[in-house]
Amino acid sequence: MIEVYSWATPNGHKVHIMLEECGLAYKAIPVDIGAGQQFEPEFLKISPNNKIPAIVDPVGPDGQPISLFESGAILLYLASKTGRFLPASDRGKFEVLQWLMFQMGGVGPMLGQAHHFRIYAPEKLPYAIDRYTNEAKRLYGVMDTRLSHSKYIAGDEYSIADIAIFPWLRSWKNQGIDWQDFPRLKAWFNEIAERPAVQRGVAVLANQRQALTDDKAREVLFGAQQYQRR
Repeated sequence: MIEVYSWATPNGHKVHIMLEECGLAYKAIPVDIGAGQQFEPEFLKISPNNKIPAIVDPVGPDGQPISLFESGAILLYLASKTGRFLPASDRGKFEVLQWLMFQMGGVGPMLGQAHHFRIYAPEKLPYAIDRYTNEAKRLYGVMDTRLSHSKYIAGDEYSIADIAIFPWLRSWKNQGIDWQDFPRLKAWFNEIAERPAVQRGVAVLANQRQALTDDKAREVLFGAQQYQRR
């Protein structure tokens, strides 16, 4: 059984959804990032960047245990393990990979910054709010235009690119998005949200996550502690 060290965040949900879509047996082990559990030595052994999610698969590619961190790498590993949601052909594979990298390098980091400056930052900085809200809208526009050419983000088949992107768009309101501006992306979003495996995946650990309201959790996530060398 695969062990998933995770929390109910977009990056965590990517892996939860993939595991559900693939029908793999797994155990979700909560890592409360607001309480600082991501800095504990045992977790750092499998996730040296002190970020969730991370997995331990007791039956790796050579039959031996393997641990992995970084959600994109985990999606690729699970796709390789199961032969699902990543095309076998080189052309199809690279079409999916470019959109996976788009999520990893653009959608996740930029929407994360939009969340931070719009919701969590102790000071409301108009420049930062405008910058990242506008970038969020730009990225939504890229995806909306893409979906005028294909059924799913990376082509005509549902893939790890869709799995990676979907959880980040669930917080569209916090990102300053009006769905009326992105009708094709909204239709895609609604379709993905109806998938039973997706619904199960986003429910994983969701009842344990609390709203970020206390100063201690804010300090753990955004203060000096996260920058300490470990």
